[in-house]
Amino acid sequence: MNKGICLSIICIASLNASEQLEDINLTQQVPSITKVVKNVSGEEVKSADLAEALNRNIPSISLIRRSGIANDISLRGQRRDNINITIDGAKICGACVNRMDPPTSHVVTHAIDDIEIKEGPFDVEEFGTLSGSVKITTIKPTKEITGQISINGGNFGYKKASGTISGGTEKVRVLLSSSSESGEQYEDGNGDNFNEQLANYTKGNSNTAKYNYAPKYKNMDAFTKTMYMGKVFVDIADDQELKFSYTANRSDDVLYPSSKMDAQYDDSDVLNLEYSINNLSSFSKKLELQVYQSEVEHPMSTKYRALTEKMGKYMTHFLTTQMQGVKLKNSDDALGADISYGLDTSKRNWDGKYTMTTLDGSKPVMTIGESIANVDTNNIGLFFKGKKSFGELDIEGGFRYDNTNIDSTSHQEKDTDFTSSSVSLFATYKANKDTKLFAGVGKSNRVPDARELYNVKYNTKEKPTKRILNGNPSLNQTTNYELDVGVERYFPNGQLKLKTFYSKLKDYIYYNGSLKQNNFENIDANIYGAELSGTYLASDAIYLDAGLAYKKGRKNTLTTGQTDKDLADISPLKLNASVTYDYDMQGNIQLSMVAVDRWSDFDAENGEQELAGYGVLNLKTSRELDNGLTLLFGVDNLLDKTYTTTNTYKDLILMTDNRDTMLINEPGRYLYLNATYQF
Repeated sequence: MNKGICLSIICIASLNASEQLEDINLTQQVPSITKVVKNVSGEEVKSADLAEALNRNIPSISLIRRSGIANDISLRGQRRDNINITIDGAKICGACVNRMDPPTSHVVTHAIDDIEIKEGPFDVEEFGTLSGSVKITTIKPTKEITGQISINGGNFGYKKASGTISGGTEKVRVLLSSSSESGEQYEDGNGDNFNEQLANYTKGNSNTAKYNYAPKYKNMDAFTKTMYMGKVFVDIADDQELKFSYTANRSDDVLYPSSKMDAQYDDSDVLNLEYSINNLSSFSKKLELQVYQSEVEHPMSTKYRALTEKMGKYMTHFLTTQMQGVKLKNSDDALGADISYGLDTSKRNWDGKYTMTTLDGSKPVMTIGESIANVDTNNIGLFFKGKKSFGELDIEGGFRYDNTNIDSTSHQEKDTDFTSSSVSLFATYKANKDTKLFAGVGKSNRVPDARELYNVKYNTKEKPTKRILNGNPSLNQTTNYELDVGVERYFPNGQLKLKTFYSKLKDYIYYNGSLKQNNFENIDANIYGAELSGTYLASDAIYLDAGLAYKKGRKNTLTTGQTDKDLADISPLKLNASVTYDYDMQGNIQLSMVAVDRWSDFDAENGEQELAGYGVLNLKTSRELDNGLTLLFGVDNLLDKTYTTTNTYKDLILMTDNRDTMLINEPGRYLYLNATYQF
């Protein structure tokens, strides 16, 4: 590769994660807190887990491990609803109250075209952006007949086949894509699979040993997953376009060893319709309308656990959620600025219940009670944003107003309403041709969700069954006031960027594990940190990429009955680094590393533990052949380390013996070989 080409891609990083994303171009746009991840396709495949992939390559993102797939992320020390995640502009929410099906689990990486990660409260287009937004865009249909077929395999019985075909005319373009994959229980660095990790934890404790896997399920696969996606793009006229897409994800028998239940299945369907018209009038450069619906069905149960055979029955927590949304947005030029404004409205329904089923079917399914009583969250928001340049100074700002009402069909809980305003201002100054300074201030809000307000648990040991309100209907919405400051410097052979942030969280929604009920509380807290990243072209064929992220979180007001001021979910100092050698124009070798410091600051009163630091090396090599075939071989966790990325904050319901909660180890050494044919 010649030096000119290398310099043009100096920001390129390659995701070496479980599902390898082909070429990840990390480019910086205004604002400079935005990362745009380009040219994403499934190449290096261990699972379709986007969360694991992002953790491997984005320093500010950490992985929350639950299983072999369907894992979650935290961004700048916040997770769940504090991160706004959309897929092609549509918002999809998980149905599981225990976060077994986060939004990132409802898209597979071979179908992704690019990802925009915007850190901080600077996205006024979306409802409820607190710590940042992750905007996922899937692949688009083409006019020419193109396609891709991939076959992938690796350790732990992993296998996947996927295919995409696209084509059309000048007016109509169509895309069809599908994939099927499955994996056995992975083994950690000690050689223990899910069943063995769980048995090691419960050994000698009859209260937890009953949640071991039953003998006939000890060696069952960890998951199976299929995906189907179809798209039709129609150019109605030269200045009008209609887009329609449908995506179906089907996951079956997903094991969660550190929880008391596993997912029997997890099904999601996303319908998305978009219409745009250019140059409608002198006041409309582009008018866009989007209508979408996403729905998820998620039953999790104790069916595969030892206590089920002994009792002859198993409990199921059956949950559904549906999201419907409409967005109308107009873009124009005014007073030398790019402006856009519009209306955004959505409705989320969340419903759940506990049932008991006998193994032999001798009794009808018995409903124990509702966990979430058919709760609707209705939001309507108005937004405005603009961008203008003043010589070497670029300024981008925005404003949003929201009205939200949350209604439950339960007569035992009160409905609640919220109004809020969000505002942001971000400036970038080009000090000279090699140096860029940037700073931003913002305020954003997010309302409590149905789980935090109304979630109910049941104690079936008491007669009659005792209803326990885990949620807190008196919660306030959370407000984030944030300041971001940074500098970016370009050199002849590289780039260096330093960015810092300070986030003041008012009425932060926090889980208090010491309480018997109403476990969610509002506290005031702050999170601050810094990230240093850079790239360096060592020669025409060797380039390096690295990022280092640090953050700290503190409670300004303490949770009821507790004294620990450390905020949960604040993972320690993290390094992502890689070196790539292009040995010729069609092949390369890459060595990458993810290293994390010891987890020494943690919320012990709410279940977190001290975790050891770790450093993991990954190696891959790829070769493009002249016939359209690409072969890739890789080794993750090259040194077969035993390590843990995820702590045990009681916000998740995990296996515990009232002392330490069960930790789940990451996969041990993983070898994989992938073949991709493009035409």
